[in-house]
Amino acid sequence: MSDSNSPAAAPGQRLAGKCVLVSGSSNGIGAAIAKLFVAHGARVAGYDRAPPPDGQTSPCEFFAAGDVADADAVAAFVRDAAQRLGGIDAVINNAGVDVFSDPLTLAQDDWWRNLAINLGGAWNFSRAALPVMLAQGRGSVVNIASVHGHKIIPGAFPYPVAKHALIGLTKALGLEYAAQGLRFNSISPGLILTDRIERWLSSQPDPDAARRRQTELLPPRRIGEPDEVAYTALFLASDEARFINATDIVIDGGRTQLYHE
Repeated sequence: MSDSNSPAAAPGQRLAGKCVLVSGSSNGIGAAIAKLFVAHGARVAGYDRAPPPDGQTSPCEFFAAGDVADADAVAAFVRDAAQRLGGIDAVINNAGVDVFSDPLTLAQDDWWRNLAINLGGAWNFSRAALPVMLAQGRGSVVNIASVHGHKIIPGAFPYPVAKHALIGLTKALGLEYAAQGLRFNSISPGLILTDRIERWLSSQPDPDAARRRQTELLPPRRIGEPDEVAYTALFLASDEARFINATDIVIDGGRTQLYHE
């Protein structure tokens, strides 16, 4: 836990001494966030359904496997993390799942799974961390939402329902607890070149053509990188962003500002 008696931060260490929880820390954006935060002096506890893939080492000080939709398991992890780390300065709610279906053929279980993980997971972590942060009088929660929380893509139902709600949760909690020193913000990434996206591109009939098409849709003519989301999360979790609250930051190279497809 950071305080006025903490050692001076090393040059470039923007989170020196801060205690951070990251959900979905084993791969993709979550792994990039955990790695960057550790590089900037944070003590990080990771949580995901499984450890990092074979051959990859987690940068987290400690890791627990579990389901973010399981409120009891999340609460136990948060209590353990707060005790081990000495507090909770920031929570990064990154865990999520893709659920895309035709509305009339969508299985009821998939409807609830979408909400339980993409929305409920962030609430479970936030709710469990709130007492610790309120007792400290400070804390930053960063929810990883999506451009699907701003724009609707046909065929992506019901994923955007949860992401719209996640941005709403961010703003509601941000205003609810601002006077107690807590901040809630969200990040809405567009197309980011994670392992999942690489697998999706590779699964297309013509992977090279699919990659070119996606690249051409983006104003910078390139796909975003996980580190570019991680650096925004770093800023929002740091004291540099101490007056930023109840805000969503879109990271999509400007794609959502285009009028035409």
